[in-house]
Amino acid sequence: MKISELASIAQVSVKTIRYYEQIGLLSPPIRTSNGYRHYQEKDIETLVFIRRCRELNIGLDDIKRLVDTQQDPKSSCALVDNIIAEQLARIQQTQRELALLEQSLAALASCCKSHQIKDCSILQTLKSA
Repeated sequence: MKISELASIAQVSVKTIRYYEQIGLLSPPIRTSNGYRHYQEKDIETLVFIRRCRELNIGLDDIKRLVDTQQDPKSSCALVDNIIAEQLARIQQTQRELALLEQSLAALASCCKSHQIKDCSILQTLKSA
């Protein structure tokens, strides 16, 4: 199949496919006599896997490790477990940080009762140490 077909089926852009090939995340495709890329069914599976990992905000280096790990079906799942556990911890930390940010913004949003900039409590709070 051509790159445009692969992109459509895997729901990624052609540019993304080329980038993944460039960084070694996706194996280089077979080239036809006229130089066009020709993809196989396994490339769909790999791209869908990569897309799903990206949806989970997993970094490209970790995705590469996950893709490579699948080459040996008898290997341990420890690496996979560690990558997912680390990603979960990062997301949980981000959630805590966002909760604190939300609290700060809510406090700012409720502190100003003025209708003029000269008396704006939000601006005064942001200017103070």
